Amino acid sequence: MSSNLASRLSLDHGGKILLAVMDGVGDIPIPEFDGLTPLEKAVTPNLDKLTATGVLGQHLPVGRGITPGSGPGHLSIFGYDPVEYLVGRGALAALGIGFELKHGDLAARINFCTLGDNGVILDRRAGRISTELCNELVAELKPIAIPGVEIFVEPVKEHRACVIFRGPGLSESIHDTDPGLVGEKPLPVTASSSSGSERAVHVVSEFISKASEILKDKTPANGLLLRGFALHEDFPTLTGLYKLKPAAVALYPMYRGVASLVGMEQFQSNPADLSGEIQAADDALNAGRDFVFLHHKYTDSSGEDGDHERKVAEIEKFDRAVPGLLQCGFDVICITGDHSTPCPMKLHSWHPVPVLIHGGPQRTGWSSRFTEKEAAAGALGTFHGHELMSLLLAAAGRLAKFGA
Repeated sequence: MSSNLASRLSLDHGGKILLAVMDGVGDIPIPEFDGLTPLEKAVTPNLDKLTATGVLGQHLPVGRGITPGSGPGHLSIFGYDPVEYLVGRGALAALGIGFELKHGDLAARINFCTLGDNGVILDRRAGRISTELCNELVAELKPIAIPGVEIFVEPVKEHRACVIFRGPGLSESIHDTDPGLVGEKPLPVTASSSSGSERAVHVVSEFISKASEILKDKTPANGLLLRGFALHEDFPTLTGLYKLKPAAVALYPMYRGVASLVGMEQFQSNPADLSGEIQAADDALNAGRDFVFLHHKYTDSSGEDGDHERKVAEIEKFDRAVPGLLQCGFDVICITGDHSTPCPMKLHSWHPVPVLIHGGPQRTGWSSRFTEKEAAAGALGTFHGHELMSLLLAAAGRLAKFGA
């Protein structure tokens, strides 16, 4: 369904909605689990109880066969067609740490990496260095200067940082320097369009050259990769589109960034774990918010590491948090992912993502476990990710009838 239609039909009253995202939750059969997926292997009594009285389906974040990044994956389930509303990861990373981007700023995400003597990438994440070491490395990069442009280098978390270039004539039409694979050299800075990117290519190349000289003798982070180049532009908010008062509870800056982009107010988690996130979600409800996005990262990072046992443990950890989420008092609870991250692939994938919706008038009784197989056979069917918001608004009684 068109998001424009859902926007026109949206009401400013109705039930309160929780969108809980187990990042990268979808998977494929694991040989070590005798062909079960981590969701099938996990013991999840609370999710299964919700499933029995709720409804399942699966969403396609972008389209069949298309593998989404985290930005498009989240924008999709927030109700934005990710092809129409394309935002680079660099802008999301900058927004996520609270950096005040200005119109026309060019932002990119930095991955500190480990390079071999021949310049080949040995580890794209430098062993997931500590945030403390990341802060030290960023401090050494901050003095880098290039005539005619301001440069801001900011730490994010662990091996992640971001760089923002501010000046006239910059373009986001630049290819990532991260090849996405170990055993390859970082890619040169090149334009992704035929014209208008020359200045940006020059500026970014100069930055990488100077940064590489600073990092070359460091251990283990002796190099850097840039990806997700993005110019900052104005973006429609969830309040403007769907008449929601939205809030976000997320531990990682990247996801706070995409939430900030669509106008969600940030609620801090203390402690920085699921128990703190539940308290922050409850705080958001008590503060009058009627839509809360809660993010659980570690199902994704365990998938990226190919650690199927840890992914099972993270799913079970989330399951134990479900009773606390129910006690907050949401009228509609949705549990899903932004994309699949199969452990055998160690990457994001194009596979459909399971969806569970509990609350509102639903065709219940079709499913008993929150798994990929049962989601594929669920009452909601298979739908595009950006249609999820319409389903949640309808379940919460926040959509008017279309036509006479």
